[in-house]
Amino acid sequence: MPLQNRVTPFGEIVALEGRGLLMGNRGILHDDSKRIVHYAKLRRWIACRLEFKGIRRVVMTPHRYTELFFLDEATAFGAGHRPCAECRREDYRRFCAAWTGRFGEPSGADAIDLQLHGDRLIRPRTKRTYAADIADLPDGAFIADDGAAWLVRGDALLAWSQQGYNTRRKRPPHREVEVLTPRSAVAVLSAGYRADIHPSAG
Repeated sequence: MPLQNRVTPFGEIVALEGRGLLMGNRGILHDDSKRIVHYAKLRRWIACRLEFKGIRRVVMTPHRYTELFFLDEATAFGAGHRPCAECRREDYRRFCAAWTGRFGEPSGADAIDLQLHGDRLIRPRTKRTYAADIADLPDGAFIADDGAAWLVRGDALLAWSQQGYNTRRKRPPHREVEVLTPRSAVAVLSAGYRADIHPSAG
């Protein structure tokens, strides 16, 4: 039985097979029986490398942060996470540069996390979404349609699944859609940050 530690583009923490391409955390979310009892404990939601400096962790060790796993970086962004400043230093710097280029002011982890926190949740456990014209969305953003998460990629929309992107359909030229990726993360993608996407996207 898989542990409840996979994160969807909706920000939900679910029990699915596989790890994905990235790991991250929101604080200590599990109890001593490895059950998820909290949605988040920190404002700083990060996405990390699976391996860093040979450090080995036992997943869901009691009283240690809960290891969460994402299919890819686009999924992490959709859920409201950003690159870790330690294990993904270069990605974090690229993220900050795109943030500064988009918002016109210097960026640091505290300011970014404060903005992302406001953009990703209406209240605890309730994701904030917003409406936009699909024509204005950059590659790497997620939308919700028919209860599923769809990745914007070129002229296509790709359906998210635990194994990867298994369904493709044409992206309409214009249509109002519900955007899952937080507004500030969409702005970073629009400013030129290229989120890593699972190879199944083709």
